[in-house]
Amino acid sequence: MVASTTEQLSVLANTTVIVHPLVLLSVADHHARAVSRNSQKRVVGVLLGQDNGRTINVANSFGIPFEEDEKDSKTWFLDHNYIQGMYEMFKKVNAKERMIGWYHSGPKLRASDQEINDLFKKFIARPVMVIVDVRPSTVGIPTDAYFAVEEIKDDGTETRKTFLHVPSAIEAEEAEEIGVEHLLRDIKDSTTTTLATRVAEQLSSLQGLSSRLSDLQRYLVDVSTGKMPVNHQIVYYLQDALNLLPDLSEPETTKSFASSANDELLVVYMSSLLRAVIALHALVDNKATIGKEDTEEKLDAKESGKKETEKTKVEKKADGKDSEKEKGS
Repeated sequence: MVASTTEQLSVLANTTVIVHPLVLLSVADHHARAVSRNSQKRVVGVLLGQDNGRTINVANSFGIPFEEDEKDSKTWFLDHNYIQGMYEMFKKVNAKERMIGWYHSGPKLRASDQEINDLFKKFIARPVMVIVDVRPSTVGIPTDAYFAVEEIKDDGTETRKTFLHVPSAIEAEEAEEIGVEHLLRDIKDSTTTTLATRVAEQLSSLQGLSSRLSDLQRYLVDVSTGKMPVNHQIVYYLQDALNLLPDLSEPETTKSFASSANDELLVVYMSSLLRAVIALHALVDNKATIGKEDTEEKLDAKESGKKETEKTKVEKKADGKDSEKEKGS
């Protein structure tokens, strides 16, 4: 079903595509196995899940054989018999997972995407296309979801096929969260400390937030200057986000923030004191241990010196007695 009316376009624009971590891991593994590290080729696969109307749940995926001419992106090959065979096997494992669309590793739209999307319409009426950026350059959600639509122009000219971008999100069930946590624990860099890792993660999160705020600022500036039309849905989302911000002009709110910050800083201050005391205790203990060892070594050296002195005296006396005996004889 190709969206051609304003009502259908608004329905598609309000559709949210939910991608599970298992799909992201499968796509990353597919790309790592099929494409070399220095190559710009992309991989293509099938998305499985449930289409619930307003939300599309992408729960599973599998890769398919795909070849594309790097010089001419419109020259490509895709094995549909493989798609049908794999889908029949997946249905035997989990009948709830239906074919809902396809993915590729992008990282952007290509000229052949419309043709590939038309091919998938033989299997499903409304395929969703998800671009998964396996080599993200910025911090954020590495997925972009699209639906194929036909733009109807006001002047009555011929319609044009294009892709409509829809919002996407990453959600996981409890079992998936546990699996992802174990996976991240296994691939954690052992050369970095826990504190350094946490600081790096917070820094990357703040950088992602800064980039999103910069995008919002550019969008609002373009709207105010007339370069872009007003999107009321985006304005509503911005209003909801601004309404969630605390009102710092109220004394009670400021006092509660200051109290919370002071409590956290008190914990940090006490931790620093304890760490300093423990470090000093370890230093004093180390000095005492080293001093005790030096004292014992000096006592041992004195005792050994006394024994050698007594031994030499005894040897001298024995030599004197032997010499006297020789003189008397």
